[in-house]
Amino acid sequence: MVKVMTACVAGRPRPAYVEAMRRSIDELRTFYGEPAGALVRRLLARRLDDAWGEAVGSDVLGVGYATPWLDAFVGARRVVAAMPGGQGVEQWPVVGRNRTLLVDDRRLPFAAGAFDRILLVHALEEADDPQALLTEAVRALAPAGRIILAAAARGGLWARVEATPFGHGRPFTRRQLEQLVRAVGLEPTAWTQTLYTPPWAPLLPLSDGIEQVGKHVLPGAAGLILLEASRHAYARIRPQGHAQRVPVMAPALAPRPATQTASGDGDALDTASEHP
Repeated sequence: MVKVMTACVAGRPRPAYVEAMRRSIDELRTFYGEPAGALVRRLLARRLDDAWGEAVGSDVLGVGYATPWLDAFVGARRVVAAMPGGQGVEQWPVVGRNRTLLVDDRRLPFAAGAFDRILLVHALEEADDPQALLTEAVRALAPAGRIILAAAARGGLWARVEATPFGHGRPFTRRQLEQLVRAVGLEPTAWTQTLYTPPWAPLLPLSDGIEQVGKHVLPGAAGLILLEASRHAYARIRPQGHAQRVPVMAPALAPRPATQTASGDGDALDTASEHP
């Protein structure tokens, strides 16, 4: 169903925005209650823990359908989940004060600079205008804030299976995500990918081994790509007008070269570069 909001101009209604078709909240909840969804939750949670840990003392915003991972940020000062109107909203957490709200993802109802960490999951792929969505997220990002985009990988099998949420909308490559964040004034700082296990039930129990082998043998087969980005401040010297790029802060994330292997099956995000 396409949701249309109207505004009145000279006595005649006109579309204010048209929200693209998204997977419904019921479909997403059902998927993440199944074995394939449980695998996605586990693998993505490991990457987020590598990057942000418990987000101690931070204000955290999840955009799209991020609630399966927001509980991990137990050290955060505040955690909020913003769910797009075309998707629907669920109460979260189950116990305690509700911290979710339904939003127009091109007009987020938050003050500028309100969040230190912003996580987008199931947000970009089915957005009517991904750059407009990300522009709003950046507006809500604190000057020293960090943002992670988690999106279906274009080369992965998950983007080709409509039985999963990753098989709908537009998948992305790493380069496309880098171009997207640069277009809204951010700079890529780190990246990683996961979900090499094909979305086939007989292979899910073998996921630990497949993930280890896949990242070395078939890196292009990952189903999920994560890109972290942050702001940069520019100090201008007058009157010549030359500019020097100065990072707002050194990231807490400690990137490692792509050729170095971490122990276990959870990788830290690698340093972002110009070449995928």
